Amino acid sequence: MKNLRKLFALILALAMALSLAACGAKSGDTDADGDAPVSYKIAIVQQLDHASLDEIRLAIEAELDALAAEKGIEITYDEFNGQNDPTILAQIGSQIVDGGYDAVIPIATLAAQTMVTAVEDQPIPVIYAAITDPETAGLTGLDYVTGTSDALNTPFILDMIFAQNPDAQTIGLLYSNSEVNSAAPIAEAKEYLDAKGISYVEKTGNTTDEVQAAASALVGQVDAIFTPTDNVVMAAELSIYETLIEAGIPHYAGADSFVRNGAFATCGVNYTELGAYTADMAVDVLLTGNVPEYHVMEGGIITVNTETAEALGLDYSVFHDLAATVNEVVTTED
Repeated sequence: MKNLRKLFALILALAMALSLAACGAKSGDTDADGDAPVSYKIAIVQQLDHASLDEIRLAIEAELDALAAEKGIEITYDEFNGQNDPTILAQIGSQIVDGGYDAVIPIATLAAQTMVTAVEDQPIPVIYAAITDPETAGLTGLDYVTGTSDALNTPFILDMIFAQNPDAQTIGLLYSNSEVNSAAPIAEAKEYLDAKGISYVEKTGNTTDEVQAAASALVGQVDAIFTPTDNVVMAAELSIYETLIEAGIPHYAGADSFVRNGAFATCGVNYTELGAYTADMAVDVLLTGNVPEYHVMEGGIITVNTETAEALGLDYSVFHDLAATVNEVVTTED
């Protein structure tokens, strides 16, 4: 009997030990060493829908997936779209603050500015994508903010105009005065044109209807039109390109998304590469805790819409003398 009692006590003690061990186990313990997998949750905030920003977002997501597999970590991400509305973007910022996100990747300037303000008390790291002028946008000097810049080479695009048409006398400047991205390039364009003694006509719009009216107002006044990487005008490009073609006015713009939507030509960065680089920066910030200075992407890629060139009767072979890479595209509605 005494031996039976000892055996029963031993079994009871073993059962209690197993129970305590089970209570102390973590749901994330998935390997033999009891180490939980490294997991990050990222918010991707796109300012609005248009071809370049869509391209950047898709490249970010593809690179995040690739990095997760390569590094053996878990990365989940949620997409948000601000519809170019400051109120919606502010609401998204509040959701992110309350949502347990480890990092935010905003795409375009207004989205970046809004997210930086929303998370400043946390602070959640912000790794922005495609900010033409981070300093003017107030996105420098913050120890939780970095990202990629698609800084525009304005003089080069204007050189393209005069390489194509040396006799151009008046240039249209079409942009939105609500876009921080446009301020510096428009100032650079004015300086360039003033130095050459070339006149220019400015027209602005802050909605698609206003951009349409502004583009129509330039007809008959200008020989070519320049627009920087302006998201408002980009969103309206499909609604204005035919008007400009019919008027015989080539539209030179700041990103290839304009050109795929009917503008004549641009010189800028590869947005798939920009998106991938942004994702690389975001993962590095999460893994190391280091927030580097923002990175300016290398540009120099000329993109020409061949359908628009044909409709305008323009021979763009001269562009091959200006850049090593000249991409040809046709008009699409995405």
